[in-house]
Amino acid sequence: MKNIFNPFASISKQNTSIMIVVQVLITLMVWHNTSNGLIPRPGQVAAAFGKLLTTKLLLDNMLVSLVLTLKAMCYSIIITLFFTYASVIPFFKTIAQFIVKCRYLTLTGLIFIFTLLTKDGSQLKLSLLVFGIVPFFTTSFLAVILNIDKQEFELCKTLGYSNWQTLYEVIIVGKADQVFEILRQNFAISWLMITMVEGLSMSEGGIGSLLIKYNKYNDLTNVIALQLLIFLIGLCFDFLLGTTRRWLFPHCKLKQATS
Repeated sequence: MKNIFNPFASISKQNTSIMIVVQVLITLMVWHNTSNGLIPRPGQVAAAFGKLLTTKLLLDNMLVSLVLTLKAMCYSIIITLFFTYASVIPFFKTIAQFIVKCRYLTLTGLIFIFTLLTKDGSQLKLSLLVFGIVPFFTTSFLAVILNIDKQEFELCKTLGYSNWQTLYEVIIVGKADQVFEILRQNFAISWLMITMVEGLSMSEGGIGSLLIKYNKYNDLTNVIALQLLIFLIGLCFDFLLGTTRRWLFPHCKLKQATS
């Protein structure tokens, strides 16, 4: 345990688990002792969390948010893959680079434009999510393509592959595992944005609209409990995507072991 404060030190899984438990207990103690009348204590949040889990209202709103998020992720990954794969073609390279620059655009000033372009609140939320996710997906995957070893392309030329065959073998097939890793890393962006876009159209519900309602009446206990649930669901999806990647691409384990 003395190595936990040494730079670059490695500790066992058992010691790591003990350290995490201690850190969580310290955090809860500090939270409990510093809470005042306005900020709820951990016990109150835990009680509200348990109560939320038993309500049908939460389940219905959570399903609405999950469906919207997954739909936005599907559209985003399709758009991203098209433009990143096509970025090796000069005509599409500038388009892909422009999409990367779009990550500096804020949605606040574009909401009115998207409202005019969409038919209803559902399409508005989906469009805003896709617009917010695609630039970060594209940035991550373009970085993967740019970091491909030149020897992989030279090997394809040596084998007599055409440019289209090289694209398929080196990028589409060769980096398929990276698509799942990028999806896992950027899922947090869409899950973070879901509460914001759902606040624009609350007719269909969702955890964002539920969070806004609790916040409107200064119900901090339920706000923190709902935030905790959002956090845990995000961790579950992160674990699920990571597990799926290792199952579909077993060679990822070999890369991690040798690196």
